[in-house]
Amino acid sequence: MPYADITKPPKPLPQNHLEAVAEGISLLLPLSRRGTGPGIILPVPSLDKALAIEGVPSLPVKWAEEGYTVVAIEQGALKGNALEALQAATTALKGSDKCEPKDVVGLAAYDPEMWNSVATSISEFPEIVSAVVYANTSDKKSLAPSPVPVAYHFAGKSEGDAERSSTRMEYFYPAAKSHKFATPFQDHFHYNTEALSHTRNLTLLKGQMKSPIFDLEAIWDEHTWYEFADRSVEHTMSTMVQEPYVNHVPTLTGGVGRGPLTNFYRHNFIFNNSADTELELISRTIGIDRVVDEFIFKFTHEQEIDWLLPGVPPTGRSAEIPFAAVVNIRGDRLYHEHISWDQGTALTQLGLLPEYLPFPGGELDYRVPVAGLETAMKLRSRHSVQSNEMFNFKTRSRKDSEQS
Repeated sequence: MPYADITKPPKPLPQNHLEAVAEGISLLLPLSRRGTGPGIILPVPSLDKALAIEGVPSLPVKWAEEGYTVVAIEQGALKGNALEALQAATTALKGSDKCEPKDVVGLAAYDPEMWNSVATSISEFPEIVSAVVYANTSDKKSLAPSPVPVAYHFAGKSEGDAERSSTRMEYFYPAAKSHKFATPFQDHFHYNTEALSHTRNLTLLKGQMKSPIFDLEAIWDEHTWYEFADRSVEHTMSTMVQEPYVNHVPTLTGGVGRGPLTNFYRHNFIFNNSADTELELISRTIGIDRVVDEFIFKFTHEQEIDWLLPGVPPTGRSAEIPFAAVVNIRGDRLYHEHISWDQGTALTQLGLLPEYLPFPGGELDYRVPVAGLETAMKLRSRHSVQSNEMFNFKTRSRKDSEQS
């Protein structure tokens, strides 16, 4: 495999460093492994937490991790002279050897007032080819028009059908308290809603700018190679952003943040899988910033696998468990993994779940609606197992079952 030699230490993560461009304007280079990327201009309320990662990264850091060369402009700099601020930003991008290509630039305004400050000047800069705007539904009529393709994210309910065209995409977030749902370190920030809007931003910007484009499938395959083949904690972590996380939903195992996740990989995962572990890929969906896999996790339970079956001694049995993995990739590094599986079939295949259990408050037992190896067979081939056989499951008298 064309991956790094695990006998040598992996390359360290790049260091966050803001370079002052002008008063209230700063440059942040790409934080990707590639190290170069197109420019994006971010009007932001303040640069006080421009490099912060407090559970989530700041806006400049997040876009830099996506592989962009970022110029952040404070609101105060825009109020002075928005045209001059944009001129300083585009000049800084043209002068950076890490900004490639230079003929396409994006802009993301996370506040309607800041958008209105810059919108009328965008046409002066032909390199700015697309924009993203966050606002409240009440701001919709007062927003300055965009001279470039734009995605609008509105906090609040839509009063009509959302406009969807090649030059204007509207998205509404009824539960969002304000447009600040996408700005970290604010009371109204909402993690999941921001993440959804960010994926939509990437869809627009990468579609218009044609960069940065990464081979997400290869990045995910590299990560799993270090996990299951080379079994290197350090190289596994080198494929991830500064503060990643892994969430195994059924058992609540994994780790949030670089330190806890490294500890989890070292003590509970990479060296805690059976020697014959195999991942049989069933399907793969590639999105703008994520990979979604269906696969069958195959192993012999010859040692305790505490991330999968915490507290369960080895049974010596083999199992094939259907899994689903939603993997978010930020730039050319993994940000998170959401991993789910059917714990019922895992327990059934290992002989740890009875066929019947007592129904509370009576003298009946119910047939546990869980399948064994058939779940993997059905995922692998739709014709392998007859559908709807569990519709025949019935309760039984506990007294009769005990007598028999």
